[in-house]
Amino acid sequence: MRELDPPPTDLPACAVIGAGRMGTVMAAGLHAGSPLKRDEPVPAGVDVVLLCVPDGQIAAAALAVPHGPIVGHCSGATGLEALGDRAAFSLHPLMSAPTGSGPEVLEGAGCAVDGNTPDALRIATILAHALKLRPAHVAPEDRVAYHAAAAMASNFLVALEAAAERLAKTANVTREQLAPLVLATARQWAESGPERALTGPIVRGDEDVVARHRAVIRERTPELLPLWDALADQTRAVAGTRVPA
Repeated sequence: MRELDPPPTDLPACAVIGAGRMGTVMAAGLHAGSPLKRDEPVPAGVDVVLLCVPDGQIAAAALAVPHGPIVGHCSGATGLEALGDRAAFSLHPLMSAPTGSGPEVLEGAGCAVDGNTPDALRIATILAHALKLRPAHVAPEDRVAYHAAAAMASNFLVALEAAAERLAKTANVTREQLAPLVLATARQWAESGPERALTGPIVRGDEDVVARHRAVIRERTPELLPLWDALADQTRAVAGTRVPA
């Protein structure tokens, strides 16, 4: 993903359909007024309609938009064909929007954009920069891989930390006590990459400690052992180490 330069043009008049968390944030950031419900008419004079609705509702919501405005959606996994036979684009922020967030939550985050015409892609890029996102063009054949990577980076991280929290609880250690380590590690990964961010016994080749880790997980949280084994193998792959013969 190569970051796109901002196009030299003004922000078009926008309407956002979908009053969920992301729709609310997008509408505020694009100065689009309050987000519309699906059954509300699109105001006159709107140049762009951005659909912030669940993936399964995109096609129906697009059909309800009158011809004239360019239509886009905010899905990471759904292609542009869901928007029908019209100029269309997608804009998917690589960021979640917690309840009560304002548009500042998007500042500096990456996003994937695409368009079925050069002008539609240009519009998507304009909107991304207006939201202070960092856009990159993701081609249709790369969309699912991009979205899977985003899900791994976000959802799987939460699942992993939930597993760590479960084991830590057996030692009377809380999530709040683990959190600074997690945040510092994520920052080191972001700034330096995975190889330099790795620490711990696997990287050091301290297989006695690694074996004791595995034994205590088998004893206290055996349901986590397959996950631990898979992640230990992946850690060795990143670190370039091997299990001793």
